[in-house]
Amino acid sequence: MINLTERHQHILTILQQEGQVNVLDLCDELSVSSVTIRKDLKLLEDKGLLFRTHGGATQHNPYTIDKSVNEKESIQATEKARIASAAAKLVEPNDSILIASGTTVLALAKNIKPKNNLTVITSALPVALELIRHPEIEVLQLGGLLRRNSSSVTGPYSEIILADFSCSKLYLGVDGIDLEFGLTTTNVMEAHLNRQMIKVCQKTIVLADSSKFGKRGFGRICGFDDIDQIITDKGISDHIIQALEGMGVKVTVV
Repeated sequence: MINLTERHQHILTILQQEGQVNVLDLCDELSVSSVTIRKDLKLLEDKGLLFRTHGGATQHNPYTIDKSVNEKESIQATEKARIASAAAKLVEPNDSILIASGTTVLALAKNIKPKNNLTVITSALPVALELIRHPEIEVLQLGGLLRRNSSSVTGPYSEIILADFSCSKLYLGVDGIDLEFGLTTTNVMEAHLNRQMIKVCQKTIVLADSSKFGKRGFGRICGFDDIDQIITDKGISDHIIQALEGMGVKVTVV
């Protein structure tokens, strides 16, 4: 029988090779119970060698923290620019769209070059300021409590206004995408507003660079049944793409 040290070494080796481990897979590989594997993972987490997740463990901390827009803007900037460019191509003439908050959707706003009239509803002040420069774009800025970190609004006032509109597309930025937990953000009020946005749009398009996958924020926005498409970069694994497509989500890699 494999001893404790050998089990731990096996777990860390798989973790280094694949970035994550699954409890059930480890049970089969090591011929031990799930209780034993969970105890092993806790011991390794206590030593700072991994982070436990629901059903397994990962090399990287899966929990995101709230960062300012200025700090986020420099992270994965090249990837965000490619994602934004691809997303901008989906904006149609005379469209009515909803843009949430975040640095990737701000990059989208910078890429929008309307040839015809376009109506944009947004919760993000930086997005509104970017788009107001275009005479072809009518901008409706939602009202409410202005969050300093994201320079976007949240709260009941914005949700009440949203109820009066119907848009073709929602462009949504997120802080985390977990295959089991769904889409999340670091702020629970923002998560609630995002859910209301999904309700008033015919199609929800998530803009997320590959660093967001396998992460969880404090506030859950929705599951994968509520979104139609994710636009991301080449850092995403084939395993995640296959899982998302199996749940009916179109994945566009740029």
